[in-house]
Amino acid sequence: MTSFDTSPQLNVWRALLALAVVFVMLATTGWTALRSHHDRTPLQASRSSWEHGHLHGHRLPDPDAAPAALSRFFASLTVQQRTDLARRYPLAVGNMNGAPVALRYRANRLALAKQRRVEAKRMHDSRLSPSGQHEAGRRMHRYEALMHPGRHILAFDPEGAGRIAEVFGNLQHAERVSVVVPGVDTDLLTFQKTNKPYSAPVGMAKSLYNAEQAADPSTRTAVIAWADYTAPAGLGIDSATAMRAKDGAVRLNALVRALPGKAPISLFCHSYGSVVCGVAAHTLPRRVADIAVAGSPGMRTEKASHLHTSAQVWSMRDATDWIQDVPYLELGGLGHGADPVSSAFGARVLSAQGAKGHGGYFEPDTESLLNFAEIGVGAYGSVRCARDNDACHAGLSGAAPTGRA
Repeated sequence: MTSFDTSPQLNVWRALLALAVVFVMLATTGWTALRSHHDRTPLQASRSSWEHGHLHGHRLPDPDAAPAALSRFFASLTVQQRTDLARRYPLAVGNMNGAPVALRYRANRLALAKQRRVEAKRMHDSRLSPSGQHEAGRRMHRYEALMHPGRHILAFDPEGAGRIAEVFGNLQHAERVSVVVPGVDTDLLTFQKTNKPYSAPVGMAKSLYNAEQAADPSTRTAVIAWADYTAPAGLGIDSATAMRAKDGAVRLNALVRALPGKAPISLFCHSYGSVVCGVAAHTLPRRVADIAVAGSPGMRTEKASHLHTSAQVWSMRDATDWIQDVPYLELGGLGHGADPVSSAFGARVLSAQGAKGHGGYFEPDTESLLNFAEIGVGAYGSVRCARDNDACHAGLSGAAPTGRA
């Protein structure tokens, strides 16, 4: 530690920075939160109803109980009893880690239908401004799209900008599971895009799922488009700090610990999503075999070894990605640490040829997507390194590692 690190001037600067962060938080979200302190969100209301509910005279278990305990509870019920619980408490069941996957899909479909009706009424609510009515219409149409047959919604929370997660493939019987963790400006309305579809979570996950199937048709895979955390909005204070990442890391850890089976899990973390994965790394179970980051502003550490994870750490960045111009440092809570594609960081650096910018890593026919797919199916020996020294292959067997909880 240098004298500058302990100087009074630096301490004053840090205090002013902390005040600035608090002010921005209050200006953008805090006052609203204080104003609605006593208002329960739809999810909170559903969970509260569950907590006060009964089944044949017996109280329902704590919705925050360990996933294994909740799994045993649901396994003890009849099909009709599980269906009745999903109908009575759709948001609670739809977001309950430990509830059967198929039951969560059914519950979230019911919750989406209910919220669609809410937004349909708000579209014609004269108390709303024209922009408010327009926003209600956009949300209503998004809920309709999410309800289409064949879509599998694993998590759904309509509060605020909204949180959502969707599964591609058969999660219950998958031999390998991939989780796409997106970055800034991710919410219900940006979860899927018509323009530049592969820059949004649904397009990313669909593209990865298809690429994994092409890479190894014999391996049963599932891919989760995971936008079930409150991502930063734009490139402001939230995206420059770990505040959103810390909450996201808790939720990501809860997700992977609740996934059915024992299949190895690979995390594919884009942009600020790599900050989430970096913060979560040391808490993740050993069945998480890979943490692969693309277009990363940093992982809140100086070296891959400091993540304290048994997972293999991979990184990539396209030569035209603007993220390379972000200062790779952390000072006073701002910034996210060292550059994950630097030699000093120690990750396995992959080729991202063809990605074309910050949002192109999941575009079909790119080396970035192909590398992700090879990792997703465990074909480590087939990945393409970014550098001629082939360092990203060092110590790899080329076989899929066995995961354990």
